[in-house]
Amino acid sequence: MPIRTRFMIWRPLATAATAALMATLLSPATAGAAPRTSEPVHSYDAAIREAVWVDTGLDGDADGRTDRVAVDIVRPSEPAQKGRKVPVIMDASPYYSCCGRGNESQKKTYDADGDVVQMPLFYDNYFVPRGYAFVGVDLAGTNRSDGCVDVGGRSDVQSAKAVVDWLNGRAKAYTTRTGTTRAKATNWTNGKTGMIGKSYDGTIANGVAATGVEGLETIVPIGAISSWYDYYFAQGAPLFDSGPDWLSNYVESPDARARCAAVQQKIVAGAPRTGDWTPLWSERNYVPDADRVEASVFVIHGMQDLNVRAKHFGQWWDALARNGVERKIWLSQVGHVDPFDFRRAEWVNTLHRWFDHELLGYDNGIDDEPMADIERRPDQWVTSDVWPPRGTEKTTLRPAEGAEEGVGTLGLTRGTGTETFTDDPARDETDWAAHIDRPTPDKAGFVTGPLTRDLRLSGSSKVTVTATPTTATAHLSAVLVDLGPDTIRDYAGAGEGITTLTERTCWGASSTGDSACFKETAAKTADVDYTILSRGWGDLASYGGAPLTPGTPYTVTLDLAATDHVVPAGHRLALIVAGTDRDLIEPPSTTPTLTLDLSRTSARVPLVGGADAFRKAVSGATAAPSEAVLDGVREPRTAQRIPEAS
Repeated sequence: MPIRTRFMIWRPLATAATAALMATLLSPATAGAAPRTSEPVHSYDAAIREAVWVDTGLDGDADGRTDRVAVDIVRPSEPAQKGRKVPVIMDASPYYSCCGRGNESQKKTYDADGDVVQMPLFYDNYFVPRGYAFVGVDLAGTNRSDGCVDVGGRSDVQSAKAVVDWLNGRAKAYTTRTGTTRAKATNWTNGKTGMIGKSYDGTIANGVAATGVEGLETIVPIGAISSWYDYYFAQGAPLFDSGPDWLSNYVESPDARARCAAVQQKIVAGAPRTGDWTPLWSERNYVPDADRVEASVFVIHGMQDLNVRAKHFGQWWDALARNGVERKIWLSQVGHVDPFDFRRAEWVNTLHRWFDHELLGYDNGIDDEPMADIERRPDQWVTSDVWPPRGTEKTTLRPAEGAEEGVGTLGLTRGTGTETFTDDPARDETDWAAHIDRPTPDKAGFVTGPLTRDLRLSGSSKVTVTATPTTATAHLSAVLVDLGPDTIRDYAGAGEGITTLTERTCWGASSTGDSACFKETAAKTADVDYTILSRGWGDLASYGGAPLTPGTPYTVTLDLAATDHVVPAGHRLALIVAGTDRDLIEPPSTTPTLTLDLSRTSARVPLVGGADAFRKAVSGATAAPSEAVLDGVREPRTAQRIPEAS
């Protein structure tokens, strides 16, 4: 075992021993002060492991009885023996048996009595000794649960909400899947619950919080969906070659798959590949219900996440802000990656302090710390007291014609004239950016001169395009690019910005069958000539509208992904408007040529310092086109169709 591994096991024990020694030396007044940190004082080996089945009150599989979802519990035995109640950390997931959790794809394993042996991830190993219960919920239709998967709909959300209700004495649970013996939680938990999870799991946390359920104190959504329509479509343009019916079939248990054909058909009918917004999508959109959220929210998202794209956290964050929800955020340079795998030590420490504050009520000062942590360069982080930072203003940037066709300028003054390009489904954002200073038939690019001072974008952008198509269908892409050399995380690589190593470090206590030791990771970087910092896509007809009339101008506003990025002095900022972004949206049924009306095309960009900051940054800048082909990361690929790990 590596020395580093032994150190990670020893450190919590040393911390506990030091704390105990200090307690004997403190004066009575000081010793009686409120605790600031939960310590690993409970035995993980002696933890109580049990399973219950919570009644959801729904009959999704139409078998004549209400569905029960399996709930696996690991909780410290010592508090229960003394009549003390503990809070709960919960991860509700469809992946515990089909696909696995985390970078090492761990699945639940069970003993002969059906109690959980291995609970995936480190949460139980780390937090149970510190006085928390950990609860892993199998969503309806998965693993050992009844019912059917409905991909973020009522059944999925109720699977987890019912457990929160049970923890607070408002729902029924049973000791077996079909039996009548009741199980109670109110004798061991105080009902205070925090939900956590990456991707689909974090999405369910968003959905449950949007119900306003009592007892849910905080959620920690990692790379999570806020609207399922926006997972499968970008304003009418399809993002994958399948819909939510494929995902439900993929994650369902074999017996659920056999009995859930009617639910599958309902999903197919409600989610047409036309891009229409239907009632099915309204049910799976949590953003409008942000006003019901009572829990605090700690958001973590990769700004280069091309699976659960960064639009999801941007619109959710903005809605939470409008409704005054207590919140915190981490934004990294990675793709669809858990913070345990890109900033491990700081993540465990921060999550520990967050749960101590939100669930145990410890006054540890985390609520007084900066709201946002942002990865500016690989493994280099900065903070913002609030996010977006004060002084951020939406600023309208306007494209204009340049000296060559298709190579224009970007500034504050309204442009005139037109630019024309032809959709080429074989090209993507890396092709466009690599040839930003050259006329190419597949894109229109607009660039500032080299900046004379740094320019920071922080938040979500919108690009309004007025375009005249030559065919009855057309898709559009809008991309913001930082043109200049840099070293960034290789988000388009297999690890989406990380490399998994062989060395392991340990985070919590281990037991036979459940190790707290996980493979270390390191940043996987790339040296680039440009960085794509934000993207957006859409159908020119928008949301599956009627066929376009060739020769008629149409106006559409594309939502671009939220970001926090500094374009350094000496670099240039570019806006690219093009057609199909290969592998990131599906092409239209025709191959249109589109003519942009520059006087009616613009970008609304969140700039720290607003228009004045932009004006100062471009003051004295002169155009610096290059004939060189610029290098970036390799072409992004999003062949997978599930909101999960790469």
